[in-house]
Amino acid sequence: MPTLQIRFPAGRYHATPWGFHVNEGLLEWPPSPWRLLRSLISCGFAKHHWVEIPPIGKSLLVKLASSSPSYILPEASVAHSRHYMPLGFLKEGREQTTLVFDTWANIGVGILIINWDCHLNDDETKLLTSLVASLGYLGRSESWIEAQLITTPTVPYEFNAFPHKESGNLGPGWEQVSLMAPIPQDEYNSWQQIICSKIREDFPKPIGNKKPTAEMVKNLENAIEPYPLDLPSCLSKDTSWWKQHNWAQPPGSQRILYWRKSNSLQVGVPESYHSHPIKRISTMLLALTTASGNQSALPNCIRTLPQAELFHRAIVSRVGKGNQVHCPEITGKDENGKPLHDHHDHTHTFPLDLDGDGHLDHLLIYAKMGLGENAQQAIRTLRRTWTKGGAGDIQLALVGHGELEILRNLPQPMKQRIDTFLGPKDGARVWESLTPFVPPRFLKSKGKNSLVGQINAELTSRLLPEVEKVEIVPLNNGKNLRHYIRRRSRGGFPPPVDVGYDLKLYFSKPISGPLALGYASHYGLGLFNSIKD
Repeated sequence: MPTLQIRFPAGRYHATPWGFHVNEGLLEWPPSPWRLLRSLISCGFAKHHWVEIPPIGKSLLVKLASSSPSYILPEASVAHSRHYMPLGFLKEGREQTTLVFDTWANIGVGILIINWDCHLNDDETKLLTSLVASLGYLGRSESWIEAQLITTPTVPYEFNAFPHKESGNLGPGWEQVSLMAPIPQDEYNSWQQIICSKIREDFPKPIGNKKPTAEMVKNLENAIEPYPLDLPSCLSKDTSWWKQHNWAQPPGSQRILYWRKSNSLQVGVPESYHSHPIKRISTMLLALTTASGNQSALPNCIRTLPQAELFHRAIVSRVGKGNQVHCPEITGKDENGKPLHDHHDHTHTFPLDLDGDGHLDHLLIYAKMGLGENAQQAIRTLRRTWTKGGAGDIQLALVGHGELEILRNLPQPMKQRIDTFLGPKDGARVWESLTPFVPPRFLKSKGKNSLVGQINAELTSRLLPEVEKVEIVPLNNGKNLRHYIRRRSRGGFPPPVDVGYDLKLYFSKPISGPLALGYASHYGLGLFNSIKD
């Protein structure tokens, strides 16, 4: 049975019930089955680049439409705001506005569970998993969600919202709500065929053995057009389409009565929330932009180290909130303030240029040990950072989180740069400097403090194999690595040798990225790209 688990990062769910105006202050709770299926279709077209719904997508939608889902609703309260929205014109010299009510369910950290009593095959499950992972919001666009699919043969849950059965009234403590839901495919097809057959029968026929004129054929097509061929087609029609064809509600839809607990939406803040642990993740990707949207105003790539330091300082401050900071994955220190011996598994902050214009446009935060709830919350809610001598604040927005492999889903040309940064899925033997390698200790001509010795020592500390060969690439190769800032401004010692190398590393067997070595490697220096042998 496919089961959705939905979190609301902003703690809010916004959606107006079918047939009501937003200013009536009503809330659709739980989300209607019609809304859920439409959201999946929207993800297919927007995130999976559908041109039309594929056969496996139609099969999936038909199965989900055949079963009215049951829900486990988290504790929630109703809240609203009122604001005056500009109408875009003046009257007697004053800008005209209209009062708008914005109503939402205050959910906090609660989790919404949605279960369909149907069985999907492997291909349908795979597609649904992908579509659900792409869901960014449900209802209005400010209803941010994080959703995942749970597939279990039986669901050991006690539902508190489910379709009305013939058994009658459930008694005190329950109430009924009307939700929009799809008609099962078989029922819709039977009804559609009857309607369309009647239209064809009643339509004027050509006299004698004459063929229908082009006008007659066109008129017949226009008469049948308001009745989509199947249920997925009904779900795909937008509001303007069905209003244009004089539908009072979308074709293929019906109203279903649902039972829910009478305290499902409380007036006032719920008495308590039951906190659920947030899964640790290794990767968070932030996009950088300026208030003006001018990409050339973003920091130059040579500022990789100071930008990473500024971001790290802001995150530590946000985690601490004025108190002593204990977040080992961010600080790299234990509760006593001593450095971790974790094989460099704590956070690396990599400022990246993913569009190749010479300016830093993304920040990748990667911690092999995983980012906990406090670290994720601090990174997710940070809205800006700075650059020395810049035109203003740099705005931040979270564009992806999870494990490293999610980065391979970025669109081109970013995907190509991420693939070289991470290396092929089976690893690469040759790696070349993306940012300069700065030796962490004084250089000697041979021994453990030689260039090769220091590189191998760091590889060993990261549980990686030693290099077979190190090649120094001349600095006049057009990379501009010589101009990179190589000295930390605060919170760390200067490099023993203020020099940056452009290197090629050759390994005996393939390794996977990201690969960062040397001084300030947790702040973007010593970063390598994979190259083909």
